[in-house]
Amino acid sequence: MFTAALIAGTVCLFVWMYLLLANGEFWRVWKLGSDFPPATAATGKIAVVIPARDEASVIRETVQSLLAQTCADSIRVFIVDDHSSDGTAKVAYDTARVCGRAEALTVIAAEPLPPGWTGKLWAVQQGVEQAVRLDPAFLLLTDADIYHAPDNIARLVAIAEEGNYDLTSFMVKLHCRSMAEKLLIPAFVFFFFMLYPPLWIRNSKREVAGAAGGCVLIRPGALQRAGGISAIRGQIIDDCALARAVKGTGGRVWLGVTPETLSMRAYNSFAEVERMIARTAFSQLRHSTVVLAGAIVGMAITYLLPFALLAGRRPLLSALGALCWALMAVAYLPTVRFYGLAAPWALTLPLSAVFYMFATIHSATQYWSGHGGTWKGRAQDTTDAVERLQSPGDR
Repeated sequence: MFTAALIAGTVCLFVWMYLLLANGEFWRVWKLGSDFPPATAATGKIAVVIPARDEASVIRETVQSLLAQTCADSIRVFIVDDHSSDGTAKVAYDTARVCGRAEALTVIAAEPLPPGWTGKLWAVQQGVEQAVRLDPAFLLLTDADIYHAPDNIARLVAIAEEGNYDLTSFMVKLHCRSMAEKLLIPAFVFFFFMLYPPLWIRNSKREVAGAAGGCVLIRPGALQRAGGISAIRGQIIDDCALARAVKGTGGRVWLGVTPETLSMRAYNSFAEVERMIARTAFSQLRHSTVVLAGAIVGMAITYLLPFALLAGRRPLLSALGALCWALMAVAYLPTVRFYGLAAPWALTLPLSAVFYMFATIHSATQYWSGHGGTWKGRAQDTTDAVERLQSPGDR
């Protein structure tokens, strides 16, 4: 028993050494949000596409922030109202009118959802179809709950132009005020960057590709070469799928973080965060039971074993557990501080991991039951949808 625990603890130690030293410096959040080129003054025409379904509570701030950009004269906003029942379109229209920019906003009434598409991507497709008629230099694909800092778009354009990138994306600062958010949202960002190290994404010699769907700037030509939105029409994790499609066709992709552009969507309870995670987690694992089992075992060794070793009675194992937990806290601390939390929150990552393990298992059981996750009243990532997407007629 002692030997097995010692081997497992040694594996855990090597995992954290690898993550800190050889996994693309993903944990250095401050580095991912610095050294941007100055926001450009001349951006060319930019078409903003926003899918919106029952977003009346947040769409006002989003529209206001877009129409107040430093490059606002170059911006045209296309909101696709996806069968909202709360007056989303009216709130958007009224906001643009109050801002004195009614001519800069177009609201498109979404058509019925066809088979094989997710609701969000079908809405994006309809927005892009109209947006490209302007012959814009860039498309900005963003969510209806994002407050954009005044120079956000101009800065993304500057990054794209200076680095000759085809797709640039900011991981916006997520809402983090409730107890559930403080425990789980920084962990979400940490896990995301662990899987998709931004420095590797920016490297054209590496296959890793990812983006953050709340704020994606893309050249229309790159989108066309990647097969358009229809190429990813059934994907639940659509932002990373789009980045893979762009990079897979020779495009260059950039991902970073910003502390100034914010998500206004709040998760006030643990149940709300769990639903958000469970909606996509099993899809991330390619719906594989084997990969799921491996992920759960891997997370248990990486995040839970240090605590178990530390609680044991063997000095050597306790010291090994303490060292692993210390390395874990060192890696997590920059993300915790990025979200304005006190340093002791860096010690809570094992608790967050337990929650994410449960949510991932729940995501799998939802998929196996044929229901999948739900979003805005629609079932997503169901077995039928995946089988339809993989059928010869959909390839």
